[in-house]
Amino acid sequence: MSEQSANLALPYIAAAQAQKHVTHNEAIRRLDAFVQLVLESATAPAPPTSPAEGARWFVPTGATGAFAGRAGMIAAYEAGAFDFLPVAAGFLAFIRDEGRLALFDGGAWVSPFAASLHRGAISAQVREADVVLSGAFVDTALVIPDRAIVLGVSTRTLTAVTGASAYDCGIAGDPAKFGGSLGIAVGATNMGVIGPTAFYAPTPVRLTAIGGSFGGGTVRLGLHLLLLAIPGV
Repeated sequence: MSEQSANLALPYIAAAQAQKHVTHNEAIRRLDAFVQLVLESATAPAPPTSPAEGARWFVPTGATGAFAGRAGMIAAYEAGAFDFLPVAAGFLAFIRDEGRLALFDGGAWVSPFAASLHRGAISAQVREADVVLSGAFVDTALVIPDRAIVLGVSTRTLTAVTGASAYDCGIAGDPAKFGGSLGIAVGATNMGVIGPTAFYAPTPVRLTAIGGSFGGGTVRLGLHLLLLAIPGV
């Protein structure tokens, strides 16, 4: 028999094991982290300086501090330390800083509607990224997938943009495709809706400075898209 459970990797108590409470308590900690999963954030690049007991985060690519090297895992804070736990495709979580329910598709937290397994299904997704601004423009890590149908890109200024009087949101060759002269103050938002547009190559969303180069600031992007599933055999 395996030494741990198949789905949540909960450790089993071995026959005649000494200090059974250690194994039992480890399993309880994992259950406490996974059941009714609420994530403080799925995009935070590092943990806060004073995390709350029981708080959980999804660790994004490029995370630093205590999250470094743990991308793609859940960080659960308990008893003054982080437990790093694997997350599998199909997990559901409420992401507190985004105010939404999301499903993990194996790489990103997407709309639960993206989980449809019906042949020929349409998957509606919202992909998000927080972008730190610098230079004349930034080709962001938020990339429109090949064969995606894009409905729009939304923006929210998280920390004040410096060095520029405004910014455009678009792609290379069409810098204001999703919105032009957008606000630089904290809390400024825009929903850059376009007519459904198909993209035939991976395409980064680009933020372009107006009136100077970016000196700083952070913008949260939301990519709203549809993906078509190829019918199964």
